[in-house]
Amino acid sequence: MIKRTPLQNAFTVVNTAVLAALALVTLYPLLYVVLASFSNPTLFAKHTGPLFWTQGFSLDAYKVVLEKPEILTGYGNTLFYVVVGTAVNMAFTISLAYVTSRPGLLLNKPIMLLIIFTMYFNGGLIPTYLLVQDLGLVDTRWAPILPTAISTFNLIILRTGFAGVPVSLEEAAKIDGASPFRIMVKIIFPLAMPTIAVIVLYYAVQHWNSWFQEMIYLRDDDLYPLQLFLRQILIENQQDDMVMATKTADQQALGEIIKYSTIIVSTVPILLVYPFLQKYFTKGVMIGAVKG
Repeated sequence: MIKRTPLQNAFTVVNTAVLAALALVTLYPLLYVVLASFSNPTLFAKHTGPLFWTQGFSLDAYKVVLEKPEILTGYGNTLFYVVVGTAVNMAFTISLAYVTSRPGLLLNKPIMLLIIFTMYFNGGLIPTYLLVQDLGLVDTRWAPILPTAISTFNLIILRTGFAGVPVSLEEAAKIDGASPFRIMVKIIFPLAMPTIAVIVLYYAVQHWNSWFQEMIYLRDDDLYPLQLFLRQILIENQQDDMVMATKTADQQALGEIIKYSTIIVSTVPILLVYPFLQKYFTKGVMIGAVKG
C-alpha cells in the first residue's frame, strides 16, 4: 500500500466534492421534471423553491397526454422516421464516408472541400421547400427523410473512423483476392463499429426529436411524428392571459404539469436505447488514445 500524503487526501476530498456538485447540477433538472410530472397539480402550484420529492402523487397529466388518440399515431410515425430515416442516413453516409476515406481517391481534397462547404452555407428555407415541392415530396413520409439524408458533421466523423483503419489490412485483403465491397464489409466495418454505432445513435436521436421539418413539409395529421403532436398539446395548454381567464386554478395547475409529462413521454423511449450503445461510446473514446 502506498501511503498517501495529507495533501493528496485533501485533493481527493475536494475533487470528489466538486464532481458530486457537478453531477447534482447536471441531474437535478431531469429529477425536477420527473418529480413534477408525477406531482399533484394543486400542491405543485403552491410549492416554491427546490423540488426533491413529489408534491402528492397524481397521474392526471399523463392521462391527458396518453388518452389522446394522436399519441399512438405519433409514436408509429416517429418509429417509421427513426428506423427508415436512420437506415437511409447510414446507407448514404457510409457510402460517401468510405469512398472519401480511401487513400488515392482522385480529387479527394476538392470533394471534401465541397462537402464541408455545405456545413456553413445552404440555400435557405424557402428554396429548400421549393425544391422538395418540385420533387413531389411534400406531404409524404419521405419529406422529413430525404432532404437531410446526409449530415456533413456525421460524415466527417465516420470518414475519420474509416481512415483510422490501417491501410496494410486492406492491402493484405487485396492480395488474397477480396473485392472492395468485401473489404468494406468484412474488414472496415467491424473495426469501425464503435464509430458507426455512435453515428447511428446521432441520426436516431435527430429523427426522434425532429418536428420543424415535419411542420414545414407535412399537412396530413396522419403523418405527424410524436414531437409535433406533443407540441400541439403544449400549445393547447399554453397559459396566456385569455385562456387563464376562463380556466379554474386546478386547470391552470394541470396545464403546467402537462408540460413536464410531455417531456417525459418524448424523452424516456430514446433514453432507453443509450445503455445498449454505451459500450460503443467507450470504445470510440479509447480508440484515438491507443498508440501502437
